[in-house]
Amino acid sequence: MKNRMNKNTQTLLVLVILIAVAALAMIWATSTFWSLTPWEPWEPRERHLPPLGYIPGDIEFFYTAQTVVSTINVTLLVFLLLIYISMYRKTHSEFTIGLIIFSTVFLLNALASNPLVIWTFGFRPLGLGPFALLPDLFTFAALTVLLYLSIKY
Repeated sequence: MKNRMNKNTQTLLVLVILIAVAALAMIWATSTFWSLTPWEPWEPRERHLPPLGYIPGDIEFFYTAQTVVSTINVTLLVFLLLIYISMYRKTHSEFTIGLIIFSTVFLLNALASNPLVIWTFGFRPLGLGPFALLPDLFTFAALTVLLYLSIKY
C-alpha cells in the first residue's frame, strides 16, 4: 500500500512538473517567435513578398507548438534517465545500460530539435509547417509509453 501511494505521488509530481514546464515553454516561445519576420534575412531588400510556400502564422503557431512539445520531451527524458539510473543501481543489468544510452541519445536529439535552442545559436526554422511538429509528437507518444511502463513496474 505504501509503495502504491509512493507511485501515485511520483506520477502526480511528474504531471505537475510537465504542466509547469509546458507553460514556461509556451510563454518563452510566444515571446520569442511571435516577434520574428522569417523571410527578411533570405530575401532581397527590394522584394516585399514572403517566400514561396510561406504560410502566414507558420512560424508563430507550429514552432511555438514544437517548442512546447520538444521541451516536454526533454523533461520526460530527464525523468526516464533518472529512473533508469536508479534501476541500474539496483540491478546492474546490461539492458538497463542500453536504456540509459537510449535515453541519453534521445535527450540530445530533443535538445537539438528544440526551436529555442536552434534560435539561440542564430538559426531560424522556416517553412516546414506541421512537418516540423510531427516528429516531436511521435517522440512524445513513445516517451509517454516508456515513462508509464517505467513508473508502473
